[in-house]
Amino acid sequence: MAVLVTGGAGYIGSHMVWTLLEAGEEVVVIDRLSTGFDWAVAPDAKLVVADIADRERVEEIIREHGIDSIIHFAGSVVVPESVADPLSYYENNTANSRTLIAAAVATGVRHFIFSSTAAVYGSVGDEPVTEEQPQNPDSPYGMSKLMTEIILRDVAKAHDFAYTALRYFNVAGADPKGRTGQSTKGATHLIKVACEAALGKRDGIEVFGTDYPTPDGTCIRDYIHVTDLANAHLLALKRLRSGGGSIVANCGYGRGYSVLEVLDCVQKVTGRPLPVSYGARRPGDAVAVVANPGRARAEFGWQPEHDDLERIVSSALAWEEKLGRLNSPARSPVR
Repeated sequence: MAVLVTGGAGYIGSHMVWTLLEAGEEVVVIDRLSTGFDWAVAPDAKLVVADIADRERVEEIIREHGIDSIIHFAGSVVVPESVADPLSYYENNTANSRTLIAAAVATGVRHFIFSSTAAVYGSVGDEPVTEEQPQNPDSPYGMSKLMTEIILRDVAKAHDFAYTALRYFNVAGADPKGRTGQSTKGATHLIKVACEAALGKRDGIEVFGTDYPTPDGTCIRDYIHVTDLANAHLLALKRLRSGGGSIVANCGYGRGYSVLEVLDCVQKVTGRPLPVSYGARRPGDAVAVVANPGRARAEFGWQPEHDDLERIVSSALAWEEKLGRLNSPARSPVR
């Protein structure tokens, strides 16, 4: 039996593929390569360039490779973009996920792990949030993910099908072994952008909003290392295969950092000043979102190993330096 990873050529998905392979799993990746890279997929995984919106093709892949579990990352993730173009987010994140889930049910796939987000909560303040927190998304991005959670909930009640929806907080960092990392051009992740600015790949970094009701006036987020997140998925998969029921769980560390605290950390790690400018708030940005990760720890036995902001920043910076070499004219990154 094999695991199907959608969006496995992207940032989090490519880390997941390496984690699964190291655990002895057979892995098949579906990715349309709209934002991912074929070279980011581990060589021992099977990459199929396809779109999850193509149900017939997805069902064919599931049957051909004996898929018993799906880990679903494919989707759009930029909050301001979702505010400007909500229909594309409801199509890519919700409608296409519905098609994928339908393909899973039709082919008898019983285990499904969904890449959800803390954006389903909206603005909730400084206190760590539990999964029982009312969901009130501030953006179409968060709503598109919440709608998929609802689809999964209802499908699990109607079919022999169990799911885990992992609500990510702010994912950052890169593979400690240097095999993959955040590689998308124009990415909006704060730590990624700050590392690019520190290396001169950007002219600077803009802070969006300095008048939030927080200690320094900037947004607060819970940053989680991508490797710890991938391990949470692996543990969630083991739980489902052992007969665990459907569940929603937060993935974060339970400690928040403001935008300015993150930028200070990047400057400390790099030893270089960052060219910072200040602008207005962006539509859809929550004031503060910090996880209570107790359920993931209790249900999966999840024990993060990279819970340190400097460590996260250092791994992101190391990848950014390597990415510059991979993309140099003298070497093509495509395998």
